[in-house]
Formats: sequence, C-alpha cells, structure tokens
Amino acid sequence: MNILVLNGPNLHLLGNREPDIYGDAGLDRIMERVVAHGKKLGVEVDAFQSNEEGVLVTRIGESEGRYDGLIVNPAAYTHTSVALRDAIRACGLPCIEVHLSNTLAREPFRHVSLTAPVCIGQITGLGGHGYVLALDALTERLQKAKEREQ
Repeated sequence: MNILVLNGPNLHLLGNREPDIYGDAGLDRIMERVVAHGKKLGVEVDAFQSNEEGVLVTRIGESEGRYDGLIVNPAAYTHTSVALRDAIRACGLPCIEVHLSNTLAREPFRHVSLTAPVCIGQITGLGGHGYVLALDALTERLQKAKEREQ
C-alpha cells in the first residue's frame, strides 16, 4: 500500500512559524514520524511539500495508479483553491485532509474548506499527530475495501 502526503504553502516553515499555533516540530520531523508509522503498518509513505498550487495539483493528478490514497494539508489553499478541490475529486483516490491547528477556532475565513467536501474525512487541531491518525484511518479504510473486493 502506498500513500502520498502532500503539504501546502508555508508548511516548510514549521518549527519557527507561530509555534503557539503550529507547534515547535518542523515538517521534516513530523513527516519522519509519519513515514516510520507507515513502516509499522506495512505502508509506504511519500511526503511532498510545495508552496505552489500548480505543483500540488500536478502531484495529485499524477497520483492515480501510483498511490492508493492521499493525505493532504492544503494549508492556506484550503480556503481558496478550487483547483486543488477539483484535482482531489478527479484523481479518484480516497483523501483525508489534515490541519495542525483547529481551523474552526481561528479567524472566520479559515472556517470554510473548499477541499474537505471531496475528502473522506478531516482531522484538525491535533498538531503533527493528526497525520498519524489520518494514516491509521486511511490504511484501515483501504484494507477494508481490499477485503470486500476479495
């Protein structure tokens, strides 16, 4: 089983950027935990970050046939990107949206996610551990789907 974890703009600044909101762990450290957890589950995890919307859209578009599912933290694009929404929907892979902070406890413009409605679930406000939980949930869902097919 192969899972792609995509991270949007400014997440490369984690650890230094507003640690009171996002925590003090850098993205590399968070992704190392997710990859290690994937190994325990027997899942290959690829992690990728870009500040560029088009690069993220392209990665999603290339994911079909390479990956079994997606975990996406669109960051600020959550609230603005119809292109990411359409790419997630079009690729046909199950996707879980993750946010480090509780977006509903923040500014009103962060309360609306354009991407969540095309995802199978959303995890917010649990810091880097949200990615681990998303991996658990996505892996379980994919395994159950595989069992139903057999």
